[in-house]
Amino acid sequence: MDVVARLKEKDEDALRMLMDAHGDRLLRTAYLLLKDLQAAEEAVQDTFVQAYRKIGQLEDPAKLGSWLLRIALNRCRMKQRTWSWRHIFPSPRMELDAEPGDPGPEESLLLELRGVQVHEAIGRLDYKYREVITLFYYQELSVAEIAEQLQTNENTIKARLARGRRLLKAELEADEEGWP
Repeated sequence: MDVVARLKEKDEDALRMLMDAHGDRLLRTAYLLLKDLQAAEEAVQDTFVQAYRKIGQLEDPAKLGSWLLRIALNRCRMKQRTWSWRHIFPSPRMELDAEPGDPGPEESLLLELRGVQVHEAIGRLDYKYREVITLFYYQELSVAEIAEQLQTNENTIKARLARGRRLLKAELEADEEGWP
């Protein structure tokens, strides 16, 4: 029996399987959008709770991943709109995943610094640009898929991507000027 059918029968083991299969991807996306690990974890947890409750609304089981992503994006938007006392304190940083291979120590350090620099630059973009850049580059969705997820015109997505890239480039160039 597939996961969706088991979820419709309120099988909690199926929920655990769903969380194992999609949790990391949704958490990375939520963290990139919200810039706060705790808020991202809450958004993803809310996503799974809502998916478990509303699984009957999923019309095409083949689109389960896309459906979960849409719920997560909506949760991130809701969290983005609501202010919290957590914004007063610095947020914990998510650890970078190590790339396979054997780069030398200098190369590893430079790659890590560049990754942090790109991540921080993305985090400084307005939410609407951060959202499309995250979906395009990190989730590897096409412009059409992003437009469907965000329920927005494809030309709007293209414009946001173009503007987001320009802003990101400017942020990265400004960061490089600040290096000794």
